Amino acid sequence: MMAVLRMFGPAVGLLVLLAGCADPELGSLDRDLAAIRNDPGQVPRVELPEIPEYEAVPYDEADRRSPFVARLPEAEQPPRGSEDLAPDMSRAREPLEAFGLGELDLVGTLQVGGQPSALVRSPDGQVHRLRVGDHLGSDFGRIVSITDASVQLVEVVPTGRGGWLERSTRLSLDD
Repeated sequence: MMAVLRMFGPAVGLLVLLAGCADPELGSLDRDLAAIRNDPGQVPRVELPEIPEYEAVPYDEADRRSPFVARLPEAEQPPRGSEDLAPDMSRAREPLEAFGLGELDLVGTLQVGGQPSALVRSPDGQVHRLRVGDHLGSDFGRIVSITDASVQLVEVVPTGRGGWLERSTRLSLDD
């Protein structure tokens, strides 16, 4: 019996509360609403203001720059670069030059015989030990220094205008 009360008790309480919400004056409200629907009364007349005459004004500045659009910066001429910086195309490419720098991960550095070395992981999972002067990256990157947390590179990139530029970049352990 207690189990039945526990199961149906909240439902019975809810029904009692809902029954107490009935309004005894509901019939009176229905009658008032029906009377309003049958005779809504007169709609009040609203006076509209007089509409002024429209006069078009010519805009003579339509061919000028809009003040709401930012000015375009002056086109910068890309640097011409130098043909003297061109990489040696006859040099045999090293294994890590097949990958972009974004695909390579610096996983550690170490000292071997007082010389710094860098441990770089390629996308295929292989770890390579590199020294100053070794090449990596698709832009002819050459290692110029190795610190405890990074490898400093100088890349040689084409300008697109027949010349080459040197660009300094870095691989870090925290990347």
